[in-house]
Amino acid sequence: MSKTNPAQAAYSLLALLLLCVAAHAQTASPAQPLPTTPGDIISPSRPIPTGLAPNMQVKLVKDTPDEKVYAVIFHAGDEALSGLADFANQYHIIDAHFTGIGAVSGATLGWLNPAQKQYHAIPVTEQCEVLSMIGDIATFNGKPVVHTHVVLARHDGTTVGGHVWELRVNPTLEVFVTANSTPLKKKPDDASGMKMIDPTQ
Repeated sequence: MSKTNPAQAAYSLLALLLLCVAAHAQTASPAQPLPTTPGDIISPSRPIPTGLAPNMQVKLVKDTPDEKVYAVIFHAGDEALSGLADFANQYHIIDAHFTGIGAVSGATLGWLNPAQKQYHAIPVTEQCEVLSMIGDIATFNGKPVVHTHVVLARHDGTTVGGHVWELRVNPTLEVFVTANSTPLKKKPDDASGMKMIDPTQ
């Protein structure tokens, strides 16, 4: 019986690993990098990346049969939209609204052009205070969808706001989520290309 050459065995293992990586790359559909130029286009169907808020902490602060309230706390380096999506999936949120306050080192916001059914990017590249953050969570095809807007204050007190595509936290963002027991579902809106809450479902 012939013995396997160690070099050949190592080469075969390396080839197998490369095939696995290539197969994963073909099947995975990660979100594309966000634009950094004002006015660049962001598709409404762009997936929200997962796992970008490793420092996120969650505490249940109220628990009743009809609603639960969570404190969702982000720290420096977290990306808040990714974290909220992870939170909604992990805690099986089917209907919620939330508010937040804190500060960010930068953001990518968007302005919806209904005629084009696309968002125009509003990059924010400086440290800002989060003056207002409001949003909701409802389900589409059985999965929670986070929808949120913010108003940010720059160093000189001027403001910028829009639909949130990315919020890079620094040093903290404190979000309080009220989750309800009655499901809310979204449906596609052909006129705008958006997914909208349908209270009849």
